[in-house]
Amino acid sequence: MRILIYGMNFAPEVTGAGKFSGEMAAWFTNHGHEVRVVTAPPYYPEWRVREGYSAWRYRREADGPVRVLRCPLWVPAEQTGRRRVIHLASFALSSLPVVLYQSLVWRPDVVGVVVPTLLSAPAAWLAARLGGALAWLHVHDFEIDAAFGLNLLRGRGVHRLAAGLERWLMGRFDLVSTISPPMRERLEAKGVRAERTALFPNWTDANAIHPLDGASPLRDELGIGADDIVALYAGNMGEKQGLQTLIEMAWRIQDHREIVVVLSGEGAARARLADSARGLANVRFLGLYPVDRLNELLNMADIHLLPQRPEAADLLMPSKLGGMLASGRPVVAGAREGTQVAEMVKDCGVVVPPDEPNAAAKAVLSLAADADTRRALGRKAREQALAEWDSESILERFEAELAARVSGRRGTDQTRGRPAG
Repeated sequence: MRILIYGMNFAPEVTGAGKFSGEMAAWFTNHGHEVRVVTAPPYYPEWRVREGYSAWRYRREADGPVRVLRCPLWVPAEQTGRRRVIHLASFALSSLPVVLYQSLVWRPDVVGVVVPTLLSAPAAWLAARLGGALAWLHVHDFEIDAAFGLNLLRGRGVHRLAAGLERWLMGRFDLVSTISPPMRERLEAKGVRAERTALFPNWTDANAIHPLDGASPLRDELGIGADDIVALYAGNMGEKQGLQTLIEMAWRIQDHREIVVVLSGEGAARARLADSARGLANVRFLGLYPVDRLNELLNMADIHLLPQRPEAADLLMPSKLGGMLASGRPVVAGAREGTQVAEMVKDCGVVVPPDEPNAAAKAVLSLAADADTRRALGRKAREQALAEWDSESILERFEAELAARVSGRRGTDQTRGRPAG
C-alpha cells in the first residue's frame, strides 16, 4: 500500500502523537509499504521549534525510506485558547497545498490524518476524495472535548459550533480509529457509524523497554542513593496531565526523605510547576531524555506516577502508560473508577481519585514501605505490557484492517465503473 500520513507531530518528537506517527511510519515501511508524511517542524513538547529547523520554511527530508515534507506553522510563546487555534490553523493552511499535491500526483491508497489536529481533517478528506484514496481519521485524543472540559476554550455557542463541525467531519471519513474502547464508544456517540470505526491502541516496544538486571545507571549519574525510593513522572508537562497534584503530593510527603519525586519532561506547564515546587527538597526536575536512554529513565523508578485531570477521563489514553508497564514497575494512577486507565492499572498498581493529592501521597507511602508488593505489582505490569501493548501484534492487526478497507474500496469503485485510485 501507499500510505500518506498527515499530522502536525512526527519524529524526532519522542512523546505523544509524534512518537506514535514516527513509529507507525517506520513499521509500515519495514513491512513493504510506501509511506510519505506531511507534517510540521518538531516543536513538541517544548513548544519551540527545534534547532536546525525553521518555523517558516517548507522542507523535504528523509527519515530512512520515509519521505517527510515539513510545512510552516506558528508556535506561540505563551498558550491561550485563541493562540492555540491560530497555531493549529497555521499548519492546516500551510499544509493544504502539499497534501493535495501528494494525493493527486503520488496517488496513495490511504490518506490518514492524526488528531490532534482536527483542523487538518478537511484537507485530508478532500485529498483522499480527489486522489481516490481511503480517507482515514485517527483520533489520538478528543481535542475539542478536552479543550472545553479543561477551560482552554469557553463559550456555549462556540462549543456547539465546534462539536457540530467535529460530528460532521468525522462522519465523512471511510475509517475512524481511536486508541481505547471507551473512546471508540464516544466516536459512535458522536455519530460515526459503528462499521466505520476501528480500535488502534497505542503500543510499546517491550524489547526496547524492559526491566534491567541491576539499578539504572541514571541513579548514580543523578546522585540518587541505592536505598532511595524514586517516584517518577516522565512525559509531557502540559495542562491535561494534572501534574499540580504531584507537587501537592510531594509537599505532603516531604518529611520522608527516602522518597524522591522526579518529574522528567518539557511542556507549557513546566515553569509553573517548578515555581510551585520551590522549597521542596524531595522534588527534582529533569529534561527530556533521548529514545536510546528512555529505558534507563523508566528503570530509575521504583514507582511510576500517572496523574490525570478528571475532566480528561476517557478523552485520551496516556501513551506513556505502556512504557511504565513494560519497565516492570507499579503505577500510581489518578483515575476515576470504570475508566480505561483505572481498568488497566488496577491489577498492577494503585488507582486513586484524580486531583486528590492526599490519596496519591498515601499510595506512594504504602508502596515505598513495601518492596515485596512493588516487585509483585511490577511483574504483573510487565505481563500486561506483553499481553496488551505489544507493538508488533497491534500494528499487524491494523495493517490487516487497512488492507481490507482499501481492497473493499477498490472493489466498490470498480463495481461503480470508476477506476480504482
